[in-house]
Amino acid sequence: MPEHRRLEVSEVSDVTVVRFTDRRILDVTNIEELGGELFGLVEQENRKNLLLNFAGVQFLSSAALNKLIILDRKVKRAGGKLKLSNLRPEIYEVFVITRLHEVFDIRDDEKEALEAF
Repeated sequence: MPEHRRLEVSEVSDVTVVRFTDRRILDVTNIEELGGELFGLVEQENRKNLLLNFAGVQFLSSAALNKLIILDRKVKRAGGKLKLSNLRPEIYEVFVITRLHEVFDIRDDEKEALEAF
């Protein structure tokens, strides 16, 4: 199994639950590394259903949003589903402002998101 520096990855039935090790996802280098790890889950590890739990994330840059959009496309191409959970209100507000809340399936908590698969 590949090593993940920016992610904590676990399995709940056929869903891969991803938690972020960084509280602040702002630095360009870290975002590139994070994107590579997320894309690798789909491309190298053949994981189709992903739940991204943002419980530990305090700040998220717009560059990170771009990685999420690309990840969503990759997951859909692989025939899977991507869901997001536990977004802080200020991060959710960024999704609303950018209208990405219409693109992503965002749930209040991990349990609700898992039930939605």
